[in-house]
Amino acid sequence: MVALAGALAAGPGLLKTGKANLRLALPLALIASASAIVGAMMGLALPANIVQTALGITILGIVALMWMAKKSEFPEVPKACALSTALRINGIYHDAASGKEIDWKVHRTAQGLVLFVAIGVMAGMFGLGAGWANVPVLNLLMGAPLKVSVSTSKFMLSIVDTSAAWVYLNQGAVLAMIAVPSIIGIMLGSLVGVRLLKKAKASMVRKIVITMLLLAGARALLKGLGIWN
Repeated sequence: MVALAGALAAGPGLLKTGKANLRLALPLALIASASAIVGAMMGLALPANIVQTALGITILGIVALMWMAKKSEFPEVPKACALSTALRINGIYHDAASGKEIDWKVHRTAQGLVLFVAIGVMAGMFGLGAGWANVPVLNLLMGAPLKVSVSTSKFMLSIVDTSAAWVYLNQGAVLAMIAVPSIIGIMLGSLVGVRLLKKAKASMVRKIVITMLLLAGARALLKGLGIWN
């Protein structure tokens, strides 16, 4: 619920800047949202320590991939694939940090669609936005610039998390006393974050994403192993 609120607050601003792209987001988000329902049911059925351990290992693996990818800010895409061309998945946005117009396209779209089935399951199972999985697939696999990947991922959460949220609500797994104040805070933070993303350098965004993923993955793994209570 908290991740969903943040996505709804940030979405309009990201779309206006051209960094979040509807044509990139919608096919992937629709597939992920359907599988998120299955994931939410699995998350409720599995023991909490198994879910936490699996989450931690997954996130730390993604950190390693992003750290090794040296050109993740502006990946090289020699040629758009046939599927992305048919869906017209491409765009141009103004990067305030560099003062340049960034013309981008993507490839390996079919592989991305398959992976987003798994991402949807993980999003629902872990009760998270799964931005930690969206960004690497959009950026490292499909070749979208890092700022486009981060922005589109944030927008996608407003679709994917909606599916999973109702399963948890129906099962009484949402604590209003925790969710409501957290939602207010994250919505305000998301509005500030949209403005900062416009001016931040892509290299700085990469470092922040890797750092936050590293902290989140380590914490989840330690909790799953019973070291962090």
